[in-house]
Amino acid sequence: MKRRMSTRPSPQFNHLVEGYRRFRDSAWTPNRERWATLRDGQQPEIMVIACSDSRVDPAQIFDVDPGEIFVVRNVAAMVPPFETSPGHHGVSAALEFAVQFLGVKEIVVMGHGMCGGCKAALTREMHGTEPGEGGFIADWIGLLDDVRDPIVARLGTEGRAAERAMEQAGVKVSLANLRSFPCIRRKERDGELTLRGAFFAISDGVLHVLDEASDDFLPVD
Repeated sequence: MKRRMSTRPSPQFNHLVEGYRRFRDSAWTPNRERWATLRDGQQPEIMVIACSDSRVDPAQIFDVDPGEIFVVRNVAAMVPPFETSPGHHGVSAALEFAVQFLGVKEIVVMGHGMCGGCKAALTREMHGTEPGEGGFIADWIGLLDDVRDPIVARLGTEGRAAERAMEQAGVKVSLANLRSFPCIRRKERDGELTLRGAFFAISDGVLHVLDEASDDFLPVD
């Protein structure tokens, strides 16, 4: 006999369960062979570092199947620099796993429009400084402090131009920090790994890719 959930689900969780049932009917069952190949392991060739924002799901934006991309999501799609200080280095652990154990061939850092984390980094408006009250976020978006001042001097702290500049600068900061990891730097130098910056504009649904030669984000046709 199947066991049933013992607690009464909320409307929010019911919504997820309904989605799960659709997934079972329309995605899992018709593609059993695909899922069978993933049962014993994964071999994604691309890692995507994206924001936790609920509006920018990389799997949906890139229309990929399960097993195709290895995804890490956090506030503002940030990568901290390589460091060996005590602590729990979640992004670094994921990078190490993807690069050294899965052997991904490409890492894409994807920022996005209307990013709350980047806006907070731009305005420095936080509701609290204690951990759990805003302090964790303040410390995290402090990774953007070095690029904030030039943007503010040029565009101020308000308006979409300043926000977009910070959102795209965040991608460049994460790419620079990726290259502070010795294993990533070595693999990029040897042609075993490609780093790429991208930006998804929520307002018009257009993906932009960073041309590092010109330092510009160019729209994808």
